[in-house]
Amino acid sequence: MYAFFKKPTPKIRQFPFKADIHAHLIPGIDDGPADIAESIKMIRKMSELGYQKLTATPHVFAEFYPNTKAKILDSFNLLKKEVAAASIPVELSVAAEYFLDNTFEVLLDSEKLLTIHEHQLLIEISTFGKPLNLYDLIAQIQQKGYQPVLAHPERYLHLSDKDYQKLLEAGCLFQLNMLSANGYYGRPVQKRAFHLIKNDWTHFIGTDVHSLNQVELIESLVGTAFFDQLLCKRSYTQQNIAHFLGFF
Repeated sequence: MYAFFKKPTPKIRQFPFKADIHAHLIPGIDDGPADIAESIKMIRKMSELGYQKLTATPHVFAEFYPNTKAKILDSFNLLKKEVAAASIPVELSVAAEYFLDNTFEVLLDSEKLLTIHEHQLLIEISTFGKPLNLYDLIAQIQQKGYQPVLAHPERYLHLSDKDYQKLLEAGCLFQLNMLSANGYYGRPVQKRAFHLIKNDWTHFIGTDVHSLNQVELIESLVGTAFFDQLLCKRSYTQQNIAHFLGFF
């Protein structure tokens, strides 16, 4: 498929990941599942794939999804009860995906934010252009004691290699979307995803699923060059992700 996949590697026939740090699972709170029934179907399917721990990360985006911490936690607790009642053998945790807009700085200064693991904070930026104060925001995040994790960097086609390197040097970690590898977001994003993998510029793999259909599409990646190449990279082996989320 791509030039850097020259050496054949053993096919990964089983789903290789046990934990997901980025998924939209809470119903009726953003652009994820509309109701609890779809949430349960998504979580059950992910459990069947082999996931043991899922982190629900709803959007916090003032213009479209002005979720508060209290609303997220209340909605998550209801979901957690329904998952337990459905006897799905998966551990659920909650965080948020924070959009870096004008209101983010207010949140950063006013409350303890929802993190994916201890102090790791999941953030996103516009796909149309980076904030003019992006590096100031990264610095502010770190000054507050958080480790910024940029969601789906491959989708920001306005970023150049110099931008990626500058973000990494600034202490930002990258989380790649699994579906980017099969062209779900388009060919340019797919190419960018493999470029980031080739350069070892990705630290975590997340599903970023919003629907049952997307969960089913993820299953189709098993046995593809994406998983085969991915698991040869030191940064995001199953063991490292599992360790990051407390499995080992």
